[in-house]
Amino acid sequence: MTDFTFATAGRISFGVGRRSELAAAVAALGSRPLVCTGSDPTRHADLLATLPDAATFAVAGEPTMDVVRAGAQAARDHGADVVIGLGGGAVLDAAKIVAALVTNGGDPMDYAEVVGEGRPLSVPCLPFVAVPTTSGTGSEVTANGVVTSTEHRVKVSLRSPSMLARLAIVDPELTLACPPSVTAHAGLDALVQCIEPFVSPFASPLVDGFCREGVRRAGSGLRRAYADGSDLDARSDVSLCSLLSGLALANGKLGAAHGIAGPLGGAIGAPHGAITASVMVAVCEFNIAHGSDEVRRRYAEVGELLTGNRTTDALLDWWNETTAELGVEGLAALGLGEDGIGPVAEAAANASSTKGNPVPVTPEDFAEILRRSL
Repeated sequence: MTDFTFATAGRISFGVGRRSELAAAVAALGSRPLVCTGSDPTRHADLLATLPDAATFAVAGEPTMDVVRAGAQAARDHGADVVIGLGGGAVLDAAKIVAALVTNGGDPMDYAEVVGEGRPLSVPCLPFVAVPTTSGTGSEVTANGVVTSTEHRVKVSLRSPSMLARLAIVDPELTLACPPSVTAHAGLDALVQCIEPFVSPFASPLVDGFCREGVRRAGSGLRRAYADGSDLDARSDVSLCSLLSGLALANGKLGAAHGIAGPLGGAIGAPHGAITASVMVAVCEFNIAHGSDEVRRRYAEVGELLTGNRTTDALLDWWNETTAELGVEGLAALGLGEDGIGPVAEAAANASSTKGNPVPVTPEDFAEILRRSL
């Protein structure tokens, strides 16, 4: 039996209507919440109305260093004693970082990996409650927050066990308004986050179970949720895939697709999920060609979970068909040109996410993966 440890949120509440638990849960943690939302807080006015003495902080797009600096100041100005993330993965990441900065002080660059000083977050963060409104990142159950350094044109993480949510409320009804493009990109990213930990050398029996069920749910629900956003059963499948993907990646690590997404997302500003979806076939082909028999067996099992056919070709064919159906474009359409391949390949080879890839990937290998994904 493999030895392993497991990290997750303090409590997870999943199901239709679970958002009704938010007010009581927050009241048990603090009295002056700061709610980080998307660009339009009025989208969730009914839920915000249940939170007395709450202030809101809008996060438009993926958070930058300046955004989380402003969020931390807003929390201090409000006297916040609990932080809520109500939105997509970018909002949840921003909220986690805000909760960390309020108690630890200093600047986000003091704690940022890769481009910052990488100092540990030694003081426990403010209590954080995660309420996702999209299905993709699994950020509601991960111990890091991703932020863009516009100066360095790269996405990096702040990371600490105390960044884990005290409570994650995952209510599929909150995703019903998610537009098709976000449904596609976020849902495919959640699926990538179930596949990469499954083939990772850091996988464990517990991670394997989350990955298998997450892949099944994506295969069942993703195309249906994209075709009909009001299909609550399909939305529930994709929401569960996203949640399971967060549990899987937090404990089994990611791989080359996410190694690319950090530096490339910072360089071209494309949606994270669009990038991972675009490079996934080339990454899988590389790992299948150079990996062990066990790696190939696991990729074939993913193919079976998605299609009923236990082959690696079944996985690759499903991915190509699904990205075409969901309107996912190649990297060239997202803004990557030949002159950008070299710097991104070098950065991807050194990215923390790449450490979970089942085989080593050189900068030259990454450059070829990127060219094949244009």
